[in-house]
Amino acid sequence: MHLAPRTLRRAVAAATIALLATAVGCAPQPEEDSAAKPSGSSTGTTCAKGKLATETSGKLTIATDEPAYEPWFKDDKPANGKGFESAVAYAVAEQLGYDKSAVVWQSVPFNKAFAPGEKTFDFDINQVSISTERKKAVDFSSGYYDVRQAVIALKGTKAAKATSIADLKSLKLGAQVGTTSLNYIEDVVKPTRQAAAYAKNDQAKSALKNGQVDAIVVDLPTAFYITAAEVTDAEIVGQFENQGGTPEQFGLVLDKGSALTSCVTGAVDTLRKNGTLAKIEQQWLSDAVDAPVLK
Repeated sequence: MHLAPRTLRRAVAAATIALLATAVGCAPQPEEDSAAKPSGSSTGTTCAKGKLATETSGKLTIATDEPAYEPWFKDDKPANGKGFESAVAYAVAEQLGYDKSAVVWQSVPFNKAFAPGEKTFDFDINQVSISTERKKAVDFSSGYYDVRQAVIALKGTKAAKATSIADLKSLKLGAQVGTTSLNYIEDVVKPTRQAAAYAKNDQAKSALKNGQVDAIVVDLPTAFYITAAEVTDAEIVGQFENQGGTPEQFGLVLDKGSALTSCVTGAVDTLRKNGTLAKIEQQWLSDAVDAPVLK
């Protein structure tokens, strides 16, 4: 039987469509776009409360240095919830779905916290200033505290009478190594004498008391605590303005590329927006009032 030309064309078209349908059905299907999945980070963490991909399942490991100084911690016991950073740490943990019993504290030296290399903690809280250089090695949350640096000197000394940055240039200044405090000495004051760098703030305080340095630089809340409780014959000379008009901020430190970074940042952002950070600051850092500004 011969088909009419029009009928033949219809038959061929129908057969072609059928073959194409079969081919499509057998072809490998494109993988689901991972970017379309709800995710708290590039690794797919959903920030489900209490179910994050933490170092230890069901636990949140938080690190800080030892000793843990006031007013950031109280009685050198990070786990007691007392002191500004201890309170912030537990507030963040609560936002992430971990109660106090699920938090595990770990001791990590200050400089090691943001050094390159895999971390054994979920986040570290230890007055670590967020910087572009440090971000090359670790992740940071958004800032949980806006901080300024301050100068401390023994009462009655030449350093104690300084009213400007120019007055500090001829002095022997000291600070903890690897800190923004030391950066301020080197980059803002630019003294004519080499700055003294110490492994711990305790060593810097001892150097001040023993006359090995004329003044030391620490963050403002620490300066108030040192002069009120530890070196009572010292006083706050003044504070520095923030460089470039951008406030220096402390951030929580996480492993580079951590799946928790966006979740922890979200928790900090929530605490800032709902006023919790301000309340904690008022409770534990209320003494950190305005000090004279050194220009």
